[in-house]
Amino acid sequence: MSEIKYSWQDDTSRLDQKLQNNSYSDCYPFHMPGHKRRTIDFSNLYSLDITEIEGFDNLHHPQGILKEAQQRAAALYGAKETFYLVNGSTAGILSAISAALPRLGTLLMSRNSHKSAYHAVCLRGLETVYLLPAPTEFGVSGSVCPAHVAQALEDLPQISAVFITSPTYDGITSDIRTIAEIVHAYNLPLIVDEAHGAHFAFSEEFPESAISCGADVVIQSLHKTLPSFTQTALLHVTSDRIDVDNLKRFLSIYQTSSPSYLLMMSMDQCVRYMEEYGAAQMEEYILLLKSFYQQAKSLKHLKVFDKTAVSEDVCFDQDISKILISVGDSQMTGQKLYRKLLNTYHLQMEMCAGHYVTALSSIMDTAEGFHRLTRALKEIDEKISVSAGNSKSGSKVIYGSKRPGRSKLLTSNDIYQNPKPQMPIALAMEQPSERLALKASTGHISQEFVYLYPPGIPLIAPGEILTGKIISIIDQCQKLGLSVEGLSDQTNQSIKVVTL
Repeated sequence: MSEIKYSWQDDTSRLDQKLQNNSYSDCYPFHMPGHKRRTIDFSNLYSLDITEIEGFDNLHHPQGILKEAQQRAAALYGAKETFYLVNGSTAGILSAISAALPRLGTLLMSRNSHKSAYHAVCLRGLETVYLLPAPTEFGVSGSVCPAHVAQALEDLPQISAVFITSPTYDGITSDIRTIAEIVHAYNLPLIVDEAHGAHFAFSEEFPESAISCGADVVIQSLHKTLPSFTQTALLHVTSDRIDVDNLKRFLSIYQTSSPSYLLMMSMDQCVRYMEEYGAAQMEEYILLLKSFYQQAKSLKHLKVFDKTAVSEDVCFDQDISKILISVGDSQMTGQKLYRKLLNTYHLQMEMCAGHYVTALSSIMDTAEGFHRLTRALKEIDEKISVSAGNSKSGSKVIYGSKRPGRSKLLTSNDIYQNPKPQMPIALAMEQPSERLALKASTGHISQEFVYLYPPGIPLIAPGEILTGKIISIIDQCQKLGLSVEGLSDQTNQSIKVVTL
């Protein structure tokens, strides 16, 4: 296939036209949202867009159709109570953390948490204690060790709640059942960000959902992996360890007072769809995934992540719907592989990192989509073999290692470093500050977040020491073309630091 430029890239600045042109293109979506543009097709969505008129209930005080819709979702997932989130999982995470801890309390949280968890920490003035996920040979963050949770709770009696991200953006889950047992032994609540795991409950081929593993509050994004509109999510409550009335209060604070009925309609339709067709659709989908992974084993240079190659301590379980494709022992980078898949094969990946790309799949994917991805990877892999002048197979691959002819690729293990906190996030953000060139900020206390998006995990948070290593990593991320965000300086050349 020849290199192309999409017509929508050169179109006018009208967003509606760009969206229409994108929907008409042959570019296959291995990215969010999970409906893959295949589920709902209304000729005039404007005719369905209303506010809280007679007969349509009120999300902030549901008594009719919306109450019934949320109860239907709770029954489907096996939760005690479920709340619609029209501001995404972000609103659920903000609300859950805010309701679970007193102001100025202490939260034990996995370091690889989404920025919304850090924003909750800031808004509530919380102290943080971090759980570092295990590193993997593949170069992505692994699972949180239950023993580390137990040790932290034993050492720090001031901890009021525990927050774990499982699955990670890369699909790695932690042993939530064991972690829940440990946390509950201290009579504390466990909140799990399961934004990327709304599909877990519908097949035993996926990891067990945190809902059935004993987590007290679980937040899921329907739109990430199921047929629902972008921005739709659910918050599930399974116990009484977090006061539900307090949770509702914070939901009313963090969610819009004018919730979109189109979004709520989409959630209700998604739940009904999974009730009626979910089991059958999942069976077909799992067959497609297994076939893809089986065929990927024949790749000589590119490598697809497989949990069977790592220990359970490092990777407790893996969501196979997240397809991680490493550049392996090739001369490519993640960015080059991403661009090759897009421009030559018209396959839009979810994201790219220094050494791999992610293809996000869902039950709405087609056999044609998987066939196109498999064919593309095999062709790229074969050309890598020719261009590298190396037709040998079976050689050991050290992911992210330094190879002849190019510098070391950055992996997640390199990027996300053990933080050096100097003061709480909220306190740091309220201190006097000055702006320094990023390269001249070594040893200072950051007043800003710096994170890669996606997935929105901080490289540095306010109140943490800017080390020479982390500054070097930020510089390398920018040179690699990764999306570095968070700094108020849009050029990413300077940073605000605390002046003491």
